[in-house]
Amino acid sequence: MLMWLAQLAPEFGPFNVFRYITFRAVMACITAIVMGLMLGPWVIRKLRELKVGQAVRTDGPQTHLVKSGTPTMGGALILLSIAVSTLLWMDLTNRFVWVVLIVTFGFGWVGWVDDYRKVVHKNPKGMSAKEKYFWQTLIGLAASIYLAFAVSTPNVEKSFDLLLNWLASGMTLQLPERADLLVPFFKSVSYPLGVFGFIILSYFVIVGTSNAVNLTDGLDGLAIMPTVLVGSALGIFAYVIGRVDFAKYLFFPHIPGAGELMVFCAAMGGAGLAFLWFNAHPAQVFMGDVGALALGGALGTIAVITRQEIVLFIMGGVFVAETLSVMLQVSYFKYTKRKYGEGRRILKMAPLHHHFEVSGWKETQVVVRFWIITMMLVLIGLSTLKLR
Repeated sequence: MLMWLAQLAPEFGPFNVFRYITFRAVMACITAIVMGLMLGPWVIRKLRELKVGQAVRTDGPQTHLVKSGTPTMGGALILLSIAVSTLLWMDLTNRFVWVVLIVTFGFGWVGWVDDYRKVVHKNPKGMSAKEKYFWQTLIGLAASIYLAFAVSTPNVEKSFDLLLNWLASGMTLQLPERADLLVPFFKSVSYPLGVFGFIILSYFVIVGTSNAVNLTDGLDGLAIMPTVLVGSALGIFAYVIGRVDFAKYLFFPHIPGAGELMVFCAAMGGAGLAFLWFNAHPAQVFMGDVGALALGGALGTIAVITRQEIVLFIMGGVFVAETLSVMLQVSYFKYTKRKYGEGRRILKMAPLHHHFEVSGWKETQVVVRFWIITMMLVLIGLSTLKLR
């Protein structure tokens, strides 16, 4: 929105700085941090007045019982900070930022309804799994179909033309190379996906990442810091891929407009750090599904646009491990119950962070160690920029 100030550069030279993505990204981060810190106490107070308290699972670690009643749905604070700072500093004509915003707030809406039913209507189940999955699928598929053609073309008009050509070809027309699945650590290894392959992969990345972040959000500060780290790294990838010179030098496909996502990533990072101020142990507020589903969806969508799905898998290793721990635990329990008549467990408790808690680690130890692991994985992911 403030980019219009760049038009005044001929009369007042310093306004030319508004043209630069890096400057606007820094300002978006600062804006989100300031907004989050200023509005945080008010949001927490309002949530307490509305008695929007978290119900702690009785079968979880006993140390968590003291958290019962802590305000949840604090993810609304994150989303508000992201929305204001992004809209304030982004190029409003950029198609990719709008897609990420729509996905983020779409998943946030699903999480909001789920949280609202749990804590306000006192319905412990919230949204049914089928209902939640339906809305996630609807949003994820819509974004995936649009991105299949948007990533392949430089603007909206060309995207529409490509869609028509694909339909006219009997759905056999292949997408350009920039839409291929990139393999990190190799300069020229990529795999053509085709339209349907692109849509299917993108759908699983977006919806899968959303649910993975949600599963990770079980301890004070556990999910938000990895989200900030991974999101910031994806912002760097977006900036590189959005520039012709950097993309060509580093053997990445150039995707016009992707660089503007750096502004969104910076806003998400700033909003996340501000939220961590109140979410650090002992947490004053939890983000709830409204925050976790939204942030995960945002990460997945950005990874699809920047063609870094595999790198997201690496950098988000903590999210992946948490998800796999639940899948393996549930599958093994069902298998052993069917075979032996009683369910058995691989872990002491799932998701993975609870396993370490039950094993004797303090909550803060689990959180900080998972942060350290994420930092290492993000550095490995960033190394793929040059180690190719």
